[in-house]
Amino acid sequence: MTQIVQQGAINTTALIVPDLYVQIVTPAVSQLNGVPTNVLGIVGTASWGPVNAPVVLGSSADFARQFGAIQNRKYDLGTAVAIAVQQGANNIVAVRVTDGTDVAASGVLTTCITFTSKYTGSLGNSASVQIATGSAVGSFKAIVSMPGLVAEVFDNITGTGNAFWVNLAAAINGGQYGVRSASQLIVATAGAGVTAPAASTTPLTGGTDGATTITSAVMVGVDTVPRKGMYALRSSGASVAMLADVDDLTTWSVQVAYGLSEGTYMICTGPAGDTIANAVTTRASAGVDSYSFKPIFGDYCYWADPVNGVTRLVSPQAFCAGRLANLAPQHSSLNKQIYGVVATQKTSQNLQYSTAELQTLIQSGWDVLTNPVPGGSYFGMRVGHNGSSNPAIQGDNYTRMTNYEASTIGAGMGRFVGRLQSSQPNDPLRPEVKGTLDAFLQAQIDQKQIDSFTTQCDLNNNPPQRISAGYLQADVAVRYLGVVEKFIVNVQGGQTVVTRQSVTG
Repeated sequence: MTQIVQQGAINTTALIVPDLYVQIVTPAVSQLNGVPTNVLGIVGTASWGPVNAPVVLGSSADFARQFGAIQNRKYDLGTAVAIAVQQGANNIVAVRVTDGTDVAASGVLTTCITFTSKYTGSLGNSASVQIATGSAVGSFKAIVSMPGLVAEVFDNITGTGNAFWVNLAAAINGGQYGVRSASQLIVATAGAGVTAPAASTTPLTGGTDGATTITSAVMVGVDTVPRKGMYALRSSGASVAMLADVDDLTTWSVQVAYGLSEGTYMICTGPAGDTIANAVTTRASAGVDSYSFKPIFGDYCYWADPVNGVTRLVSPQAFCAGRLANLAPQHSSLNKQIYGVVATQKTSQNLQYSTAELQTLIQSGWDVLTNPVPGGSYFGMRVGHNGSSNPAIQGDNYTRMTNYEASTIGAGMGRFVGRLQSSQPNDPLRPEVKGTLDAFLQAQIDQKQIDSFTTQCDLNNNPPQRISAGYLQADVAVRYLGVVEKFIVNVQGGQTVVTRQSVTG
């Protein structure tokens, strides 16, 4: 009887039974699929939603359903999300933080039942629970409502005395089998009351956002379980991230450490209305020099808030972060058009940066959002650099491509751990490793993402003594595409200039 097995599942040197053995062999060259580079992590405050928990959003409408409306205040999560979406970002991981004073709205129906908002925040104050006659004879239903969201109906609830309220709480908290799931808006707690149900409406009140005393420490959070703030983004896959409106340069060191550990490009900002002289001084005193973050000069942006109907002054972080998240990793933010900016503090005064001012900012390690840029009279990032002083690694593209290469290899090459390796020249493992890396890197050349590459995984970098010690080494060198920063056009004109012309006809 033919036996079909996976290669390595049987000991081919110890077979006893005469038979046909078919082994399924895995292709010699595995495939590496690049990790997503469009994931943008944002930390901020909101009027609703889970706290210190990453929530994936694809649009401003998603944000409204999960966290409520945009708020006209510093550190607002919704503002940053809306601005990033304007730049084309559509894969956002949002984390809501609070100062610890946040309260969930609640409503009490005599002593029979208490309704409490599922999440803390002032948006819960708009919720209500209506008790009405049910569809079945002798039953009642509860209608849980919140503006902007689909009402939840728990129908055909029955019971006598306190049993009714217990049954209602069970339906709200656990759902009704085959009818609907548990409430996503409230939780219910049955009391000891025995009053018979009657038509009524119970509003929820008392909810607060916990956003009055937000500090940079709250936004950074803690890196112990349960993680809070920035650290709640761990393992979220965010390739670009920002702490909304955090202008405290003392946080840069921990943001850089986080960015290096997660392969995340941290977008930072200076304080609103900063001066170039102060920016130079504070940048130097911050003592942070790394490719894993991008410091943006505190020339804040005027933005038309579509929800609150006002033009507000907001940090440039979300404009830059959203644009980067919408660009493939080989690209720089330099000269790319940014949308939604009404003006900056500088341009609102009909002022432009001089070459000397730009040179000072660049030399001290700042990027700046302004208008015009080399491409024309539109808003964009003027430099396209990260926070490193090393010219070889200070481009946006270095940070993002390096993180992309490392994250993709880290996500896909672990399959080779535990495999067997021989010191013989014909060992199949090392060619498989090299072939896998070559296929991934060649695909990047085909997609115009890199310039060239070399890989090595053979006996030259895997000598027998290293193999016997359990090591396998692959060496990869990748040349990135260069970003044009200085474009020089030599023009020679004059009536004595000799030119070459092609004559036809």
